[in-house]
Amino acid sequence: MNIFPENINSILITGGSGFIGSNLISRLLRETRCKIYNLDKLNYASNFLPFHEYVDSSQYNFLKVDLFDIEDTKDAINFINPDLVFHLAAESHVDRSISKPKDFLDSNIIGTFNLLQVLLSHWELMSKNRQNNFRLIHVSTDEVFGSIKEGFFFSEETSYDPRSPYSASKAASDHLVKAWNNTYGFPAIVTHSCNNFGPWQYPEKLIPLIINNALNSKTIPLYGTGQNVRDWIYVEDHVDALIQVMLKGRLGDSYCIGSRQLKTNEEIVQIVCDYLDLYKKNNAPHIRFKKLVKDRAGHDFRYAIDNSKIINELKWSPKFEFYEAINSTVKWYLDNLNFLTISY
Repeated sequence: MNIFPENINSILITGGSGFIGSNLISRLLRETRCKIYNLDKLNYASNFLPFHEYVDSSQYNFLKVDLFDIEDTKDAINFINPDLVFHLAAESHVDRSISKPKDFLDSNIIGTFNLLQVLLSHWELMSKNRQNNFRLIHVSTDEVFGSIKEGFFFSEETSYDPRSPYSASKAASDHLVKAWNNTYGFPAIVTHSCNNFGPWQYPEKLIPLIINNALNSKTIPLYGTGQNVRDWIYVEDHVDALIQVMLKGRLGDSYCIGSRQLKTNEEIVQIVCDYLDLYKKNNAPHIRFKKLVKDRAGHDFRYAIDNSKIINELKWSPKFEFYEAINSTVKWYLDNLNFLTISY
């Protein structure tokens, strides 16, 4: 099976050892015959396990490169000679961006700038046929839009209003990508996703954090009133959307990727704890470990995505029903408890 045209030989995924990137690589290795290159600097949240069975395959190649180093980035692109690029490399944890904002500027802004500079030169030297097929998908977040009132939804036309160092750094990288498209004609598309969940997500993120703390009779911290609203998408649906954008998206455009599954943080805690109660009855009710804590600085109240554009134009829609996906995610973590014990 090959989901990409025959003339696509080499696909680069930056940040391929992160949660979404590793799921994307696993999918590409299963469903294409292309050479897959994972370019990653590796940090505390890196993970090869989702595609570990392919690591020794000649189809998969790993390059340890920090995009902040432009010379190493040049050497990597010359070696890979990519036909397509999914750019996912980014620092993404909001709490860490508050305590160490420079790390986010270095990775998300300078790293993206360096990648764009190198890829532009690479693209300009391509044959006309390869130029026409080449594209970069820049994977961003709905957090760049700030908070939105009840009854309203983010769309591709929503103005940027980032509120944290993380979202500000991602907003800046989005603007760089769009500027390279408008100024140089560089073929790029930006995507904005809502909150992802699923197997292999690093334990600092909300859903695995709830599971880990509840199983260990530790406090499940809930910021503020717990009423902050997020849209949630199963990671496999996000991966499928990224592939559809790569195949059919309009160059220079952007696409919002969401599932219209809006839940408060308190609802997420309750739902996960309810499933834990089913499978770990001896420690039920797990919700008793929930505790409201001081709100996070700059905490946006509500995110909600209008996904009608990607549904109508690219014929993509989420396949995974929310509660079934949460259920299978909880069961996966219960079957892989060692993953929850990694240090963070």
